[in-house]
Amino acid sequence: MSRMLILGEAELRRIVALDRSAVDAVEGAFAALATKAVAMPPIMRIDIPEHRGEVDVKSAYVPGLGSFAIKVSPGFFDNPKIGLPSLNGLMILFSAHTGLVEALFLDNGYLTDVRTAAAGAVAAKHLARPDARVAAILGAGVQARLQLEALTLVRPIAEARIWARDVEKARETAAAMADKLAIAVTAMADPESAVSGADVIVTTTPAEAPILKADWLRPGQHVTAMGSDAEHKNEIDPVVFGRATYVADSLKQTRRLGELHHAIAAGVVADEAIFAELGAVVAGLVPGRQSEDEITLCDLTGTGVQDTAIAILAHRRAVEADAGMAFDTTTGTGADA
Repeated sequence: MSRMLILGEAELRRIVALDRSAVDAVEGAFAALATKAVAMPPIMRIDIPEHRGEVDVKSAYVPGLGSFAIKVSPGFFDNPKIGLPSLNGLMILFSAHTGLVEALFLDNGYLTDVRTAAAGAVAAKHLARPDARVAAILGAGVQARLQLEALTLVRPIAEARIWARDVEKARETAAAMADKLAIAVTAMADPESAVSGADVIVTTTPAEAPILKADWLRPGQHVTAMGSDAEHKNEIDPVVFGRATYVADSLKQTRRLGELHHAIAAGVVADEAIFAELGAVVAGLVPGRQSEDEITLCDLTGTGVQDTAIAILAHRRAVEADAGMAFDTTTGTGADA
């Protein structure tokens, strides 16, 4: 019998939380990317511009792990106008020994949300000042909330500011996060005010023109940019590259579709310029933050190795919790696990 577990979003939310174990799993994935012969193909993306849509397919195999994932992630950014979420999708977990399907996660993008927020926590853990207490989040969607929550796992965040083009949504997000995290969270009228005095700044939008200006930044701040995961997206003023220490999740990716891509196009950075990757920082191969006054910028475009890490964690949790439906792919029959 070829046994596959099938889990939906509700079950996955019950057994996989944004917690330290999720952060540890993603942190380990970044370290593997720097220290092992990880097979991670380029992102495949289908653009559907007339509906502000895109579909990304990501995957990675890490030597030594028993499984690998393939993730399909649609993002349709006009969906909120018709009452639907911007992101959805699914992950498929395969055995690295046989190629058989081990699990199908119909998560509607939930696992992607968790692993993306966990990556933000990893970036802050290694690049933000240890005493960082004030966070500024640009954006007010699901990822904005999760990024703030993730920051509290690795830094002593006591205050947060939320800015979004939709002021009412910023207020709603601020109120919800203040209640959830029991810290002071304020909606700000403009992004410059939001980042003024902040220790950690996280940009979480699908912006196509910079929303964070270089002259707003001050010594000691850390910036995590996670919205620029396609060539046309750009949240960070390219001039920031002249002031900040830059770290990529994957240089191969950020040269093509991250904030680095825009800095190269603007002539601020040379095509062949070499920068550190987050995995090398995690693994101790290159230094992270080197002084209290240093400005750091981490460019997160999302990597397949993160998807494999979170899918393996979800599968382990499902087995431990006896969750999901076990499906026999040979006979086409299923029953509760």
